[in-house]
Amino acid sequence: QVQLVESGGGLVQAGGSLRLSCAASGRAFSTYVMGWFRQAPGKEREFVAAITTTGAFTAYADSAKGRFTISRDNAKNMVALQMNSLKPEDTAVYYCAADRNGWTGSTRQALVHEYDYWGQGTQVTCSS
Repeated sequence: QVQLVESGGGLVQAGGSLRLSCAASGRAFSTYVMGWFRQAPGKEREFVAAITTTGAFTAYADSAKGRFTISRDNAKNMVALQMNSLKPEDTAVYYCAADRNGWTGSTRQALVHEYDYWGQGTQVTCSS
């Protein structure tokens, strides 16, 4: 089992940047596929980005491509999401998630139910 704690959210103006971090506790962090999702008020939780166990491969939602970068440091049990050129529509609670079953492809890794463990989330608010 792994416990996940997100940090780094906040209020930023449009065009600004934020770096979210997710600290994992528990064993075998390096064996989990990690993902970031977000949920805006009144909307379903949606995929943002995912990264394989070694960090060799990443996948992004179309809304995140070219602006967001997911990375991980297995030695520190951490995964990060660097968000640049933020837009008001990026406003949401951002969640870190862990999948214990290995990489199953970009399409499936974008699905909420692929992930076994979730953090509590961190609020990101982008003002225009």
